[in-house]
Amino acid sequence: MEQYIFLFVLAFIWILIASICDLKKREVPNWINFSLPVFALGYRAVYSVFVSSYDFILIGVIGYLAFIVFGYLLYYGRVFAGGDAKLMMGLGAVLPFGMSFWTNFSVFFTFMLLFFIVGAAYGLLYSFVLTIFNFSKFKSEFKKQYIKNKKFIIGSFLGVVFLVAALMTGFAVLLYLGVVVVLLPLLYIYGKSLEEVSMVKNVSPEDLTEGDWLYEDVKVKGKVIKANWDGLEKEDIEMLKKAKKNVLVKYGIPFVPVFFFAFVIYVYLFYTDFSIIDFFLRLKMGV
Repeated sequence: MEQYIFLFVLAFIWILIASICDLKKREVPNWINFSLPVFALGYRAVYSVFVSSYDFILIGVIGYLAFIVFGYLLYYGRVFAGGDAKLMMGLGAVLPFGMSFWTNFSVFFTFMLLFFIVGAAYGLLYSFVLTIFNFSKFKSEFKKQYIKNKKFIIGSFLGVVFLVAALMTGFAVLLYLGVVVVLLPLLYIYGKSLEEVSMVKNVSPEDLTEGDWLYEDVKVKGKVIKANWDGLEKEDIEMLKKAKKNVLVKYGIPFVPVFFFAFVIYVYLFYTDFSIIDFFLRLKMGV
C-alpha cells in the first residue's frame, strides 16, 4: 500500500494545479499533462528496480497505453477537449493500483464511474450558476431558441405517447424512453440558450490561444478559417493578428475540476476498501 502514496500525492498536486489553470485561463499547460505520466512511470521504474520486480512498472505502462486509447476515443468522439484528453491519458500511468487484471479493471471502472457521476453533477451545478448570473439574457435567448426549434418540441409529444403507453402497460422501458424524449428537446434548447449568452465571447486576436474554438467560420484575406473541433492553430492566430480581426470564440465549461473531485473521492474509497463493482453485485443478489 505504501508504494502508492507517492502516486496519490503526485496526481493530487498535478490535478489541483491543472484545475486552477483551467478555471483561471480555460486551458491546461502541456507541461502539466506531459510531465504527469513521466514522473509516474519514472517513479514506478525506480521502485521496480529497488524491489527487483518489474510488475509495478509494467502495469503502469499498460494503464498508460490503455488510457491513451481511451483518451483518443473521448477526444475524437467529441466528449473531451484536448487538455482533458491529455490529462486522462496521464492518469493512466497513475491509476493501476493492483497486480491483477481484475483489480485494475475494478480501479479503472470505479474511477470512470465516479468521473461521469461527478461530471454530471458538476455540469448541472455550473450551468445553473451561469443561468442565475445571466438570467435576463438567458430568458430572452430561451424564448428565441424555443421558437427557432419548435420542431424539436413537437417531437416531445412522442415522449408523451410513450409515457401514456408506460402507464397503460406497466413497461418501465417505455417510461424511461418517454422521459428522455420529453426532456431531450428542452435540454437542447436550454444548453443552446446558455451557450449563446454566456459561452460565446468576442475575443481580440492578442487574447487567443491555440485550441480555442471558433463559434463560426472566419474569412481572412480570402482564406477561410474553419470552426472545427481541433480549434485554432498557431498559424490561424498569427493570420488573425495581422488582420487585427476580432472573432467569436466558444468556451466550454472548465471540466478539469471534475478530475480533481473524482480522484479525491476515489482515493477515499481506496483507503476504505470500498468496491463499487462488489456493491453492485451485492445489490443485484439482494445481499
